[in-house]
Amino acid sequence: MLLTMTDDELLRIKLIQDICDKRLTGVEAARILSLSTRQVYRLVKRFLEFGSSGLLSLKRGQPGNHRHDDKLALVHEYYADFGPTLAHEKLTELHGIHVAVETLRQWMIADGLVGSPCQT
Repeated sequence: MLLTMTDDELLRIKLIQDICDKRLTGVEAARILSLSTRQVYRLVKRFLEFGSSGLLSLKRGQPGNHRHDDKLALVHEYYADFGPTLAHEKLTELHGIHVAVETLRQWMIADGLVGSPCQT
């Protein structure tokens, strides 16, 4: 399997390997990586169990938690002429999407679907 890694991840692997080979202590590696010694030893454990791929983030390749493109696409498709409150109700009832009315209002303002209440 091909792994693409950043320079920081490569440094992390080198340091963890040095700990396993007893060329470096966990405390020294923690200082270099700006992590706690406890976190370094967790990384060592994952490295021993899974190899280099164990040090990569498990969230790699997955969408971020703060992504809202799919929710806003529904608003564009079905509720572009709705206000934020009614669009919120429809998203909740029909699509099972729970987002605060104020958040939805801010998204709709940023996307130009509704005007800002401060505009004159």
